[in-house]
Parts: sequence; C-alpha cells; structure tokens
Amino acid sequence: MQTYRIARAAQLLGVSDDTVRRWIDHGLLPVTDAVPAEIPGDALAARAVALAEEVRNSDDVLSSARNRFVGIVTRVQIEGLMAQVDLQAGPYRVVSLMSAEAARDLQLEVGSLATASVKATQVVVEVPKA
Repeated sequence: MQTYRIARAAQLLGVSDDTVRRWIDHGLLPVTDAVPAEIPGDALAARAVALAEEVRNSDDVLSSARNRFVGIVTRVQIEGLMAQVDLQAGPYRVVSLMSAEAARDLQLEVGSLATASVKATQVVVEVPKA
C-alpha cells in the first residue's frame, strides 16, 4: 500500500499542511506508525472523494459531467469572436475556449467563482516513474 507524507497529501488534496494535520487530529485521516507520519493511500483517496462530493453537493446545478473542477477565474482574454478563460481549481489550471458571447453572458471576470465541466472520449492517466 502506497503511503504519503503530510506535505504531499496536502498538495494532492489542494489544501495546506496544517489542514491535513487538523484532519489527522480530528480522526478524519488515519496515519501509519511511520516517523514522520504517513497517510495510507486508500484513506487519502477516500478523503479526496469525500471532498469532491462536498463540492458537488453544494452546487445547485445538475449535470451528467463527472469531471468537474470548482475554482476561481484567473484570466479572461476576449479577442474577436472567441474567449480564453483560465480557472484555478486547487493545484489545477483549467483552460476553456468559448465564444466571446458566452463569456460575456456568464459575466466571467478575474475573481469569479466558476465550475469547469469536462466530458471527453479519451482520458490519459500517468504515474510517476518508479
């Protein structure tokens, strides 16, 4: 079973090290007996799913898309008929190309809260080299 140190777990969950330590202190994340403390991979995965579910349940939108990234708009670039909108969702940068009309209709601006939904026929999964 893969384990993760607190800093890496925080990075993967998109939270601070202190938040992970609080979750450990409150029994929301178990740790191994290793020193420094390590979090079992299956427990970290379960916490990630629970966090995503909290975000998904807080929306008042129903959607068939399962790959949803809630974040803050960091850039809106409108040129002619098209717009590029950058969204920072935790450690992830999501870029959307849309019509300028859609960007204006959504009133997107830097600092806006938004959700990017991704539906694709192909998803690439990568793992670090051993």
